[in-house]
Amino acid sequence: MERELNKTEKLGSKPAGHSRLNTAEKTVIGITGMPGAGKSIIRKVFREFGFPIVVMGDEVRAEAQKKRLVPTPENLGKVMLQLRKEEGLGVIARRCIPKIKALGSPVVVIDGVRSMREVEEYKAEFPNMKIIAVHASPETRFNRLLKRGRSDDPESWKTFVERDKRELSVGLGDVIAEADIMIVNEGTVEEFKEKLRRLVRQEFMR
Repeated sequence: MERELNKTEKLGSKPAGHSRLNTAEKTVIGITGMPGAGKSIIRKVFREFGFPIVVMGDEVRAEAQKKRLVPTPENLGKVMLQLRKEEGLGVIARRCIPKIKALGSPVVVIDGVRSMREVEEYKAEFPNMKIIAVHASPETRFNRLLKRGRSDDPESWKTFVERDKRELSVGLGDVIAEADIMIVNEGTVEEFKEKLRRLVRQEFMR
């Protein structure tokens, strides 16, 4: 765990509410990782500590709903790629930025950063941004997604691999490679939560 934390500075922020904050003063924590790696668990643990969360995938799901599409992996993938084609690679980040600014907390967590262009969009507004990447093997991730059974989760290995390729095609691998903190999630949920709680206390609560 100590090695995972070496790349990160102490941020010196607490999730207490402050209604008037310069955007440059906000600390933004971006969560990234392949589908099924454990991003939603990271989100839950940060929420335990009172940090507000902005979920980038909600923007894609909302767009699919506008188009009256069933939120399957294929449909959401098409919507994501179409948005990027029509409005640029940083479109989802640009849509999330006003929501982040509207939050009074000095620390905001963003779930689902997928490309370095999105990181650039965020850092242009919030220079004090850190990226946490979570890693798990393909087999582990696939089994988790099968058990989760959300409408946009793959039901076969073929669909799973296609989704992975789609995610990597927009630059997700680059974000994971450039992350400030890397966490491996191959154990139980409770073990991972405890690892995350230690991380939050050590890095984001001082």
